[in-house]
Amino acid sequence: MHEYNLLERLLFFPTNLNKEKLGRTIEGKTILITGASSGIGEQVAYLLAEMNVHLILVARREGKLETIKNEIEKKVAKVSILRADLRNAEDIERLLTFIQQLPKGVDIVVSNAGISINRSIQHSLHRYHDFTRTMAINYFAPVQLLLSVIPLLEKNKGQIINISTVNTLLLPIPHWAAYQASKTAFDTWLRSAAPELNGMGIETTTLYLPLVRTPMIAPTVAYEKIPAMCPNHVAQIICKSMYTKRKIYRPWWLIFGQWASLLFRGIWESVMPMVLRKRGKGNDDN
Repeated sequence: MHEYNLLERLLFFPTNLNKEKLGRTIEGKTILITGASSGIGEQVAYLLAEMNVHLILVARREGKLETIKNEIEKKVAKVSILRADLRNAEDIERLLTFIQQLPKGVDIVVSNAGISINRSIQHSLHRYHDFTRTMAINYFAPVQLLLSVIPLLEKNKGQIINISTVNTLLLPIPHWAAYQASKTAFDTWLRSAAPELNGMGIETTTLYLPLVRTPMIAPTVAYEKIPAMCPNHVAQIICKSMYTKRKIYRPWWLIFGQWASLLFRGIWESVMPMVLRKRGKGNDDN
């Protein structure tokens, strides 16, 4: 587990996870985790290893899934793994077929799989595929998955846990158009569907997370010194929501960012073009 520095301890308060209560709540249940081969999804799987549950772990890297399965099955949980790229229609159909054939269906869906792209519009002019693949994994895949399993979740009075980002609640920022548009699309879809789902007996939980220290952020060197949550800490929050049924998690300080987004939108939209032009000139001089 990543050791928080002083600033991170102030930004990300610790979570008290009651493992006994968690174990009683999810006893005998089937839990689907997408993006399970690393980062948040992997840590959730390991946290549930000592519980009497059936974990369905989905990710693209079959070898890593096999390693996780072997480790967890030394303990209590039963594990099924399925290699799937959720951008691929055949892979999604294979996943949905597998779920529909389960004797008791699925009880909890942890929608964690995602992709992040940091690229300016100028560098995206000939990369339309960046937007289609980002929408495919961050929006279309979870929508298709949930549309298929909602009847099972309704039958089991289940839960959907969506791993989102604080960016969906803040002003959009340059270079993140593909990522923010796709994450916001699914956040809006789930918020719109939530009253209907809740009325069907399906609980919905959304985690609005800041930067999390996962392999997904590793290519961005600038993130090395920025405060970030530990994946294990996030996994604790996810597992705690399985018995508290908390509808929303967001960092305590996010409300200030939301107010700033509302009050200073005009200033932001006026200043950012100048900042970007200045930065561009600086890059040209190098």
